Amino acid sequence: MDCYNTSDLISIEQALEKLLSQTSAISDVEDVALTDAAGRITALPVISPLNVPPFANSAMDGYAVRLQDITPDAVLPVAGKAFAGSPFSGEWPAGSVIRIMTGAPVPAGTDAVIMQEQAELSEQGVRFTAMPAQGQNIRLAGEDIRQGAEVLAAGVRLGTAELPLLASLGIAQIKVVRKLKVALFSTGDELQPVGTPLQEGQIYDTNRFAVRLMLEQMHCEIIDLGIIRDDPQALREAFKAGDLHADLLISSGGVSVGEADFTKQILDEVGKISFWKLAMKPGKPFAFGQLNRALFCGLPGNPVSAVVTFYQLVQPLIAHLSGDTHWQPPARLKAKAMTSLKKSPGRLDFQRGIVSANAQGELEVRTTGHQGSHVFSSFTLGNAFIVLERERGSVKVGELVDVELFNPLLRF
Repeated sequence: MDCYNTSDLISIEQALEKLLSQTSAISDVEDVALTDAAGRITALPVISPLNVPPFANSAMDGYAVRLQDITPDAVLPVAGKAFAGSPFSGEWPAGSVIRIMTGAPVPAGTDAVIMQEQAELSEQGVRFTAMPAQGQNIRLAGEDIRQGAEVLAAGVRLGTAELPLLASLGIAQIKVVRKLKVALFSTGDELQPVGTPLQEGQIYDTNRFAVRLMLEQMHCEIIDLGIIRDDPQALREAFKAGDLHADLLISSGGVSVGEADFTKQILDEVGKISFWKLAMKPGKPFAFGQLNRALFCGLPGNPVSAVVTFYQLVQPLIAHLSGDTHWQPPARLKAKAMTSLKKSPGRLDFQRGIVSANAQGELEVRTTGHQGSHVFSSFTLGNAFIVLERERGSVKVGELVDVELFNPLLRF
């Protein structure tokens, strides 16, 4: 077993259930320009104001014809031309055809479009080598999207697949959920801002920097409260500021059992703790609770632990709070372990690994090396988590394990 008792630790599944069942999505709505909507989440269903395509048009370059005029040996004169943006507008005499280009509106009375590869052009006119069918090579109005149809549901994060679709409908403004407001601070007398010379015993504030990057990836409005020293009153003020201005307050450090770890103590005073010890590795000391109005997540102080707990727990919480109903956790796949993996039963383990496919297309995984909660380079070396079950022990070469490829939060 782990070197300490794990019976009082809750599982990550229980933690996620509490995170999602005890919280509700924000509902405030704002209008934004389509050009500013990347990464935002739809607040209401989006309804198409028009048909797509808006008119019947040709699917290829060729000739618009009436079926009654087409016989195997007929040579028909060309009565005019139709281009995309410049439709045919003259009289269309019986017994003639219209030269038409891809995307051009089909003239009234058109039964089919015959592709130019099936046409033989001469001075007398055009003869066709194949007989057309009714509606051939014609895109009908509304064939892709009908006017009044729902094109996007509420709760969809807008990206490269969605925004051009809305642009094609002429939608210039869209109603989205306002950005989630997240306050952030790190605790510890040993921490210094990046770029500040270090004195003896000091380290750089890596965690706040990493968490801020992930919050930006999730399109949150960030309130950075900086580094809070190991002083109870300073922590109370930070909690007060976060509770006043944010929907969610995230701290890094101060949730373990050290003498100077005051975060849990202050949270007991100013709010309510739902849980604070998890059966996961790295990331056992993770706190979740409620302040007067804001929610609170306390991340561990070790850099790898902070990132893993944010990725596995805070990421789905933020998606939920933001109204992103289509967010899905990264899929877990089976891979063959190509290196041995050290583990003690007792906690769900998220080791960092390198997943690849062999010549047979089978997934294989190798460890990135030392898995200490301070070894941040394991993220730059790896591309996936190796997820080892709570009661599983060490893994031998050749055994199957679960792997979870990093999503864009760690690979962007």
